[in-house]
Amino acid sequence: MRTNGTSGEKILTEELLDRLLASDSIETYLDEEKVKDRELVDYLQFLLVRHGLKRADVARASGLNATVVYDIFAGKSRPGRDHAIMLAFGLDCDVRETQRVLRFAGVSELWCRQRRDAIILWCVKQGLGRASTDDELHRFGEPTLLSVD
Repeated sequence: MRTNGTSGEKILTEELLDRLLASDSIETYLDEEKVKDRELVDYLQFLLVRHGLKRADVARASGLNATVVYDIFAGKSRPGRDHAIMLAFGLDCDVRETQRVLRFAGVSELWCRQRRDAIILWCVKQGLGRASTDDELHRFGEPTLLSVD
Protein backbone atom coordinates (compact mmCIF):
# COMPACT_ATOMS: atom_id res chain seq x y z
CA MET A 1 0.00 0.00 0.00
CA ARG A 2 0.98 3.61 -0.30
CA THR A 3 -0.53 6.84 0.85
CA ASN A 4 -2.14 9.20 -1.60
CA GLY A 5 -0.49 12.57 -0.98
CA THR A 6 -3.70 14.60 -1.37
CA SER A 7 -6.19 12.87 0.87
CA GLY A 8 -3.99 10.67 3.04
CA GLU A 9 -5.96 7.57 2.04
CA LYS A 10 -4.16 4.28 1.50
CA ILE A 11 -4.06 2.96 -2.05
CA LEU A 12 -3.80 -0.80 -2.42
CA THR A 13 -1.26 -2.29 -4.82
CA GLU A 14 -4.14 -3.92 -6.70
CA GLU A 15 -5.69 -0.49 -7.26
CA LEU A 16 -2.38 0.82 -8.56
CA LEU A 17 -2.16 -2.13 -10.94
CA ASP A 18 -5.65 -1.34 -12.22
CA ARG A 19 -4.64 2.29 -12.78
CA LEU A 20 -1.46 1.22 -14.59
CA LEU A 21 -3.34 -1.14 -16.89
CA ALA A 22 -6.02 1.50 -17.59
CA SER A 23 -3.47 4.24 -18.32
CA ASP A 24 -3.00 5.51 -21.89
CA SER A 25 0.76 5.72 -21.46
CA ILE A 26 3.39 4.65 -18.98
CA GLU A 27 4.53 8.27 -18.65
CA THR A 28 1.07 9.35 -17.55
CA TYR A 29 0.91 6.62 -14.92
CA LEU A 30 4.41 7.34 -13.59
CA ASP A 31 3.71 11.07 -13.39
CA GLU A 32 0.24 10.79 -11.84
CA GLU A 33 1.12 8.14 -9.26
CA LYS A 34 4.57 9.56 -8.37
CA VAL A 35 6.08 6.09 -8.69
CA LYS A 36 9.68 5.72 -7.60
CA ASP A 37 11.89 2.82 -6.74
CA ARG A 38 12.38 2.03 -3.10
CA GLU A 39 15.62 0.39 -2.00
CA LEU A 40 16.29 -2.12 0.76
CA VAL A 41 18.47 0.38 2.61
CA ASP A 42 15.66 2.95 2.59
CA TYR A 43 13.17 0.46 3.96
CA LEU A 44 15.56 -0.74 6.67
CA GLN A 45 16.16 2.87 7.77
CA PHE A 46 12.39 3.43 7.84
CA LEU A 47 11.95 0.36 10.05
CA LEU A 48 14.74 1.46 12.42
CA VAL A 49 12.98 4.75 13.02
CA ARG A 50 9.51 3.21 13.15
CA HIS A 51 10.55 0.68 15.78
CA GLY A 52 12.87 3.02 17.67
CA LEU A 53 15.92 0.80 17.24
CA LYS A 54 19.63 1.22 16.59
CA ARG A 55 21.66 -1.00 14.27
CA ALA A 56 23.42 -2.50 17.30
CA ASP A 57 19.99 -3.57 18.64
CA VAL A 58 19.21 -5.19 15.30
CA ALA A 59 22.51 -7.07 15.25
CA ARG A 60 21.97 -8.36 18.79
CA ALA A 61 18.35 -9.44 18.26
CA SER A 62 18.95 -10.93 14.81
CA GLY A 63 21.95 -13.07 15.73
CA LEU A 64 23.84 -11.67 12.75
CA ASN A 65 27.40 -10.43 13.02
CA ALA A 66 27.39 -6.66 13.61
CA THR A 67 29.67 -6.12 10.59
CA VAL A 68 27.19 -7.97 8.36
CA VAL A 69 24.32 -5.82 9.66
CA TYR A 70 26.27 -2.58 9.16
CA ASP A 71 27.27 -3.64 5.61
CA ILE A 72 23.65 -4.39 4.71
CA PHE A 73 22.46 -1.05 6.13
CA ALA A 74 25.24 0.73 4.22
CA GLY A 75 24.21 -0.98 0.98
CA LYS A 76 27.59 -2.70 0.68
CA SER A 77 26.03 -6.16 0.65
CA ARG A 78 22.67 -7.82 0.08
CA PRO A 79 21.41 -10.39 2.53
CA GLY A 80 20.56 -13.91 1.47
CA ARG A 81 17.12 -15.21 2.38
CA ASP A 82 17.90 -16.49 5.89
CA HIS A 83 19.91 -13.38 6.72
CA ALA A 84 17.01 -11.20 5.50
CA ILE A 85 14.63 -13.17 7.73
CA MET A 86 17.02 -12.79 10.66
CA LEU A 87 17.28 -9.07 9.93
CA ALA A 88 13.48 -8.82 10.02
CA PHE A 89 13.48 -10.50 13.43
CA GLY A 90 16.15 -8.06 14.59
CA LEU A 91 13.98 -5.17 13.40
CA ASP A 92 10.96 -6.60 15.26
CA CYS A 93 8.97 -6.78 12.02
CA ASP A 94 5.41 -8.00 11.75
CA VAL A 95 4.42 -10.38 8.95
CA ARG A 96 3.87 -7.68 6.30
CA GLU A 97 7.11 -5.89 7.16
CA THR A 98 8.99 -9.20 7.06
CA GLN A 99 7.62 -9.98 3.60
CA ARG A 100 8.63 -6.50 2.41
CA VAL A 101 12.17 -6.93 3.75
CA LEU A 102 12.42 -10.18 1.80
CA ARG A 103 11.01 -8.58 -1.35
CA PHE A 104 13.41 -5.61 -1.13
CA ALA A 105 16.29 -8.01 -0.52
CA GLY A 106 15.42 -9.70 -3.82
CA VAL A 107 14.66 -13.10 -2.29
CA SER A 108 11.47 -15.12 -2.13
CA GLU A 109 8.90 -14.21 0.46
CA LEU A 110 7.81 -16.65 3.14
CA TRP A 111 5.23 -19.05 1.76
CA CYS A 112 2.72 -20.76 4.03
CA ARG A 113 2.69 -23.89 1.81
CA GLN A 114 6.33 -24.57 2.75
CA ARG A 115 6.67 -26.26 6.14
CA ARG A 116 9.72 -24.27 7.31
CA ASP A 117 8.28 -21.00 6.03
CA ALA A 118 4.96 -21.73 7.74
CA ILE A 119 6.75 -22.21 11.06
CA ILE A 120 8.63 -18.95 10.63
CA LEU A 121 5.46 -17.06 9.64
CA TRP A 122 3.63 -18.43 12.67
CA CYS A 123 6.50 -17.36 14.94
CA VAL A 124 6.55 -13.85 13.44
CA LYS A 125 2.77 -13.57 13.94
CA GLN A 126 3.16 -14.70 17.57
CA GLY A 127 5.82 -12.04 18.18
CA LEU A 128 8.54 -14.57 18.91
CA GLY A 129 12.17 -13.55 18.49
CA ARG A 130 14.79 -15.16 16.32
CA ALA A 131 16.11 -17.48 19.06
CA SER A 132 12.61 -18.75 19.93
CA THR A 133 11.90 -19.23 16.23
CA ASP A 134 15.07 -21.29 15.91
CA ASP A 135 13.85 -23.39 18.86
CA GLU A 136 10.57 -24.00 17.04
CA LEU A 137 12.33 -24.86 13.79
CA HIS A 138 14.59 -27.29 15.63
CA ARG A 139 11.62 -28.83 17.44
CA PHE A 140 10.02 -29.61 14.08
CA GLY A 141 13.24 -30.91 12.55
CA GLU A 142 13.69 -27.95 10.20
CA PRO A 143 16.97 -26.08 9.58
CA THR A 144 17.37 -23.19 11.99
CA LEU A 145 18.12 -19.65 10.87
CA LEU A 146 21.30 -19.37 12.92
CA SER A 147 23.50 -22.35 12.13
CA VAL A 148 25.36 -23.77 15.02
CA ASP A 149 28.60 -25.28 13.73
